[in-house]
Amino acid sequence: MSLRIPGPTPCPENVLQAMRKQMINHRGKEFAELLSEATSKLKEFFQTKEDVFILTCSGTGAMEAAIVNSLSPGDKVLSLSIGVFGDRFATIAEQFGADVTRLSFEWGQAVDPDAAKRALEADPRIKAVLVTHNETSTGATNDLAAIGSVVREYDKLLLVDAISSLGCIDLQTDAWGCDVVVTGSQKGWMVPPGLAFVSVSERAWKAHAEAKMPRFYWDFTKAKDFLEKDQTPFTPAVSLFYALDAALKMLADEGLSNIFARHARLGQKAREGVKSLGLSLFANESCASNTITAILSPDGVDSKKLVQTVREEHGIVLAGGQGSLAGKIFRIGHLGFVNDADIDDVIAQLRLALPKVGYKVPVG
Repeated sequence: MSLRIPGPTPCPENVLQAMRKQMINHRGKEFAELLSEATSKLKEFFQTKEDVFILTCSGTGAMEAAIVNSLSPGDKVLSLSIGVFGDRFATIAEQFGADVTRLSFEWGQAVDPDAAKRALEADPRIKAVLVTHNETSTGATNDLAAIGSVVREYDKLLLVDAISSLGCIDLQTDAWGCDVVVTGSQKGWMVPPGLAFVSVSERAWKAHAEAKMPRFYWDFTKAKDFLEKDQTPFTPAVSLFYALDAALKMLADEGLSNIFARHARLGQKAREGVKSLGLSLFANESCASNTITAILSPDGVDSKKLVQTVREEHGIVLAGGQGSLAGKIFRIGHLGFVNDADIDDVIAQLRLALPKVGYKVPVG
């Protein structure tokens, strides 16, 4: 079975084999070396000189950590959302008492930086801006550099969900003024679910010193204090650290610019392949993601049925639509451990599967 969803993504065999190692003392020298090396390498991928922490949790846990370490109940927050995960970021902030202004954009489109600027101009009380770099639910990528420029102009905090982008799509944490950036191991990092990585800027630390939202497990101060001893505050997922070590070595060998180029090539290949089948992309091509492609279901075709057919009869696992898009779109993940042959196979199997659910594929 070939897994072509936006996460969890397939893992290289050497990454899986690394997890078979015996447990070690997470307060001992061996783990200290493992943590120190992984943290140092992650800084290069984040393109930051600031602090980076490795948390044992899912990406959503890291999103919560970003919120509770930066804000206090009642703080004004601007949410820039283009889909399900942008909405989730806003909901987490609301759950902890933030006063959230939701600025939502049509699904399949990117954030309009000018609209964000108008919102910040209209309410000087806004303390932080939440944004998803790459929206997995719609296959659209925001212009984070442009958004960062606007947020810096108004001297606000920028909290970024980069779960399905970092390590695949260029994200210059320091240069673009991102204050807290979060990502998850099960995406482009080629590691099973269970780890999240978080960067924290100097500005974010100043906000953290005043933040009053409740936190214990997620406390960045604890993470920083323990990292100075090459430890984590609480018991880490040791096996996943083994996997991360192996994956980071592979990624470092490929090189950041080559990784970005590979994902750009595969994203374009996926989009062109979809169009060759006579299908329409859901996201506007001007902001189409290089890690996931969302496709509109043809008239009369239920994407749930198509995804089921492709899985059961063709051995490829695709993703369906989420929320209001359930049954209306399907999605192809192409991030992490993926190559040209994988995308060619997906398109070839779709060509065979589509007629089975009532769609006539154009000849040629």
